[in-house]
Amino acid sequence: NSSSNPISSTAIETLFTNAHTAYDFDKTEITDERLMQIYELTKMAPTAMNSQPLRVTYVKSPEAKARLLPLIAESNRKKSESASVVAILSADINFHEHFDILQPQNPNAKKNFSDPIKREQFARFNASLQAGYFILAVRAVGLDAGPMAGVDIDGINEEFLSGTNQKTLFVVNIGQVSKDGNFPRNGRLTYEQAVKVL
Repeated sequence: NSSSNPISSTAIETLFTNAHTAYDFDKTEITDERLMQIYELTKMAPTAMNSQPLRVTYVKSPEAKARLLPLIAESNRKKSESASVVAILSADINFHEHFDILQPQNPNAKKNFSDPIKREQFARFNASLQAGYFILAVRAVGLDAGPMAGVDIDGINEEFLSGTNQKTLFVVNIGQVSKDGNFPRNGRLTYEQAVKVL
């Protein structure tokens, strides 16, 4: 059972204790193969009913970046401009259309999601779970991540996701962090402050 095999201290440092949000990146090029590797890791993490509503739009080319940057809040624009790739993370509101692949053992699964409001809530919640996994996957492949919500959500939906059932959650700047691209880590709540054992 893989869950009985803890990961190495080096892996824990890479994913958690030594990892920081990146605010500025060097010019390291990221291959499409590496971007695929990030998704291949992300998709393996759990979601309710294996729904997997997260969708990723990688903004990589100069032309696509030029379309995106005006939709980033001015205070955040330099961060995205320096990133090798910016990932638009979105929720597919019609995720249930894929249940023939994702839930083949449950032919009636799709019927549980006829209410569009509840379906969107479900999609956003589970895509947000996957977004957290996505950030860890970026770190796992040796890159740095800078998630940001300071963007024009409606503008991104219009410019990049028009004609789809996808709704933007936030963006993640991806690359190799520059020499001064991290801030000192802020405090964290202690175990005693945040956890209760009953």
